Amino acid sequence: MCHHAGMSDRVLIADDDRAVRESLAPALELEGYDVVTAVDGVDTLTRARRESFSALVVDVMMPHVDGMAVCRVLRADGDRTPVLMLTARAEVPDRAAGLDAGADDYLPKPFEVPELLARLRALLRRAALVPGPAPETEAPDRAGAVLRMGSLRIAPGARRAWWGESELRLTKTEFELLELLVRNEGLVLDHTTLYRQVWGSDVCVDAKNLAGYIGYVRRKLAEAGAPPELIHTVRGVGYAVRRP
Repeated sequence: MCHHAGMSDRVLIADDDRAVRESLAPALELEGYDVVTAVDGVDTLTRARRESFSALVVDVMMPHVDGMAVCRVLRADGDRTPVLMLTARAEVPDRAAGLDAGADDYLPKPFEVPELLARLRALLRRAALVPGPAPETEAPDRAGAVLRMGSLRIAPGARRAWWGESELRLTKTEFELLELLVRNEGLVLDHTTLYRQVWGSDVCVDAKNLAGYIGYVRRKLAEAGAPPELIHTVRGVGYAVRRP
């Protein structure tokens, strides 16, 4: 019996093995899915961030950026699209690493297509049971993602942010700084990276001005009830956001 996928059931298959892509894509299309393919991790991230998918089928061992890194980045973006991870490595530690990276299910190669289809249906059923964000407070961006870090929520498309129920009144620059830090939670972003990403590569911003903007963001977060240690200063290097 066919799945009879709805019009919104778009699936991205990401695998550097052409034979896998060419065997899976027709099988999924026969079940009624709208299928898109990607050949590496960079291609996968680009497509997943620009387009909306019902599920992702991602191979672990891809060139440039591997499947686990893809999953970690998407989850850090706030993207909750179900991910079925494929790999030739069936050992338990590798399966655990894939799930820890944010994958929803794990299928070792070689596999039978009917099993993949069954797992995909199960992922989509589970996703349909998860309620979406409240539209009045969490306007989604172009990919439908709301970034979350504890009590902090950021809607990039709407350029709005909240700590708990309090909306932060941020300027354009303050918002872009906070969004960049949250997208890279736990990583120390150096001054040069912050200048390039927020102000542009040809704009010179001195460290004191950058510290001033960070100070504004910290103050507005504090006014909303956020702990002061949310944004860390790494002296002589840059800044990082970490969960308190």
